[in-house]
Amino acid sequence: MVFNSLQFLVFFGIITSAYFLLQPKFRWFLLLAASCYFYMAFVPMYLGILGFTIIIDYFAGIYLERFQGLQKKLFLAVSLAANIGVLAIFKYYHFIDQNVVWLSEQMGTHVQLPVLEMILPIGLSFHTFQAMSYTIEVYRGHQKAERNFGIYSLYVMFYPQLVAGPIERPQNLLHQFYEVHRWDWNRVKSGLLQMAAGIFKKVVIADRLALLVDPTYAHLQDQSSGALVLAAVFYSFQIYCDFSGYSDVAIGAARVMGFKLMDNFNAPYFAKSLPEFWRRWHISLSTWFKDYVYFSLGGNRVSVPKWYFNIMVVFVLSGIWHGASWNFVIWGALHGIFQVIGLSINRVFPSLAAEAQKQVWIQWAYRLFTFILVTFAWVFFRLNHFSEVKQFFQTLLHGKSDSLPLALNVSELALSLGLIISLCWWEYRRKILGRIQNWPFLFQFSLLALAIYFLGVFSLKQFIYFQF
Repeated sequence: MVFNSLQFLVFFGIITSAYFLLQPKFRWFLLLAASCYFYMAFVPMYLGILGFTIIIDYFAGIYLERFQGLQKKLFLAVSLAANIGVLAIFKYYHFIDQNVVWLSEQMGTHVQLPVLEMILPIGLSFHTFQAMSYTIEVYRGHQKAERNFGIYSLYVMFYPQLVAGPIERPQNLLHQFYEVHRWDWNRVKSGLLQMAAGIFKKVVIADRLALLVDPTYAHLQDQSSGALVLAAVFYSFQIYCDFSGYSDVAIGAARVMGFKLMDNFNAPYFAKSLPEFWRRWHISLSTWFKDYVYFSLGGNRVSVPKWYFNIMVVFVLSGIWHGASWNFVIWGALHGIFQVIGLSINRVFPSLAAEAQKQVWIQWAYRLFTFILVTFAWVFFRLNHFSEVKQFFQTLLHGKSDSLPLALNVSELALSLGLIISLCWWEYRRKILGRIQNWPFLFQFSLLALAIYFLGVFSLKQFIYFQF
């Protein structure tokens, strides 16, 4: 059940109405049942996999609070091993097998792991990380173990953010399931507007840009250099609108019912540096790696070489988290390398960063350069095979002189560019200048609804991040 479907709108309307009609003490059960149904709508067997880790983490949390010393570490290890093990088996098994086969063949033999036919559960990386944050926080003493098995299950399975985040922390979400959320029209309006904005980003911008991006990347050898540049830029906005659109729907749907989820994006393409980009992009994942990996390795409170090593570890792991393929590893490593180079330059020329704060044109130059680096890295994220990457850059350097993509006519190109410019203008006003249009709710909602109806691409195309 995807957010950009009529099925979800009906589901959301029924569940939200029932939520406010029920007595507060029964609401958590309704949400848990709804979340189970929502997840089973993809593939029913997914629920059994999720239930396995929920049971282990629930009891691990209780025992983590009860024991100290070696026993406490043992229960944390069991919890992490179960979660990482499930992730490794369902997401990385075939990737490991492929590399074992390749490596053995290079050594003159043939070794292959047992064949396992498995389907990757939707959003496995997201709810696995959310589950791990619970046991880690209980282990650290920052969160009390949840005794209500149903409430803990709901923490992992809360349907708005179940399959693509935001990745919540127990301190932020668990206590909200015990609170009484009353109908608040202002809050409901805000949530509905954010949901409509998210659907707009998805079906009007992201899926429309996909009409160019997908055919262009599918036929790299037939494209012009200009077409590839345009497709790369369009993909930057496609993946942003696709993923931030999902987050907007999730956050808005939760807000309608009275729940507050963390913001996941903050105008990332206006960042003036790569570190700032990662403070604005997929914030829930970035902070997860920072808190549980980067700081655990020592962060920046170590020698400079170790500091750079810690950065590379975090970004390579982030790449692996996104997918079981070398292109994701390269994508993560590229961002790590960019970070290390940027930090090195700042250490040698510390005045550059200070100067950027004084000159407006330098700030915009930094924003443009950051966007170019991010867009360059997205090419590796989008293409799955080295042969495709090689073809992309060969065509980019030696492609035909035609400037327009083969898959798009002039009117579609103008509309796509207009949508991107409108998005940038809106985010610049709202995020950078702190200004929003104070239009009446009905006008804003109707405007978004009409734009979705007349400009939307209703292909029921899944969200890009569903594969993670």
